[in-house]
Amino acid sequence: MVDVLVILDGASEPRHGAPTTLERARTPVLDSLASEGSVAALRTVAPGLPVGSETAIPMLLGWQPPAPVDRGALEAAAHEVALADGERAWRVDAGDERGAEAAMAMLRARAPEHTVRSLGGHRLLLCGRPPMPAAARRAGLRPWPEGAVPPRVLDEHTLVIAARGACAGAARLMGANVVTPPGATGLPDSDLAAKGLYARAAIAGGGVQRVVVHVGGADEAAHRRDAALKVAVIERADRDLLGPVAAAVRAAGGRLRVCADHGCDPTTGEHDGTPVPMLSWPGRGTGVRFTEHAA
Repeated sequence: MVDVLVILDGASEPRHGAPTTLERARTPVLDSLASEGSVAALRTVAPGLPVGSETAIPMLLGWQPPAPVDRGALEAAAHEVALADGERAWRVDAGDERGAEAAMAMLRARAPEHTVRSLGGHRLLLCGRPPMPAAARRAGLRPWPEGAVPPRVLDEHTLVIAARGACAGAARLMGANVVTPPGATGLPDSDLAAKGLYARAAIAGGGVQRVVVHVGGADEAAHRRDAALKVAVIERADRDLLGPVAAAVRAAGGRLRVCADHGCDPTTGEHDGTPVPMLSWPGRGTGVRFTEHAA
């Protein structure tokens, strides 16, 4: 029996009295699944750990981080960057895309012993032997802290479908097979239908026991403080991804779970560590929606 998990990155959020994104979004597929299944709250980030995908997604994949996770290691794995013995990777963030371009040019000129590549937008990946180049610190680039690296606790029976980012990196380090479909960007414009095609093929093929599909657009929209865009991403995920995937799971007699990895508040752009809603299908048939309040 195939087990399918769809991670809606950052989809939940604190309840400030006004309807949340999940409450505002028109999600007929999620509504139908929730009416037949079960909705509960799941704590994805242990107390004391940073709230983010690098912490929550490894837990959803099967490993509970004992300490902050090394985001540089995840990004290097996601982009299939091979590190030589003694080298490490640092994820660094510039203020915006223009700042990232300037920082990349500066680092290539002043720290040629290290390699630097764009991760898209304001994100950079710096690789080389420690310590991190002083030029980067002088430029105000703060690296994500070193931390724990996920162990290999998965195998080829788990397929993860994701853009190149924290989910893909964690899954690859943990030993899963990782596929990035064409058009999968992790942004609000990501091709969710393409992810659905890959998931349906894996479900029908019967060669894997577990399929994980990551959707990053809701989190990115919330970071931009664009609540309407976050709603639109959730609605498109319901239509273009969850509809076809749910049909394939039904046909295969499998199980389907849908959850956020963490919350992200579109009013502040900040992550939130409140337990997230988790939908399990089939279930008790409680008749509620997939929302923070129902969980």
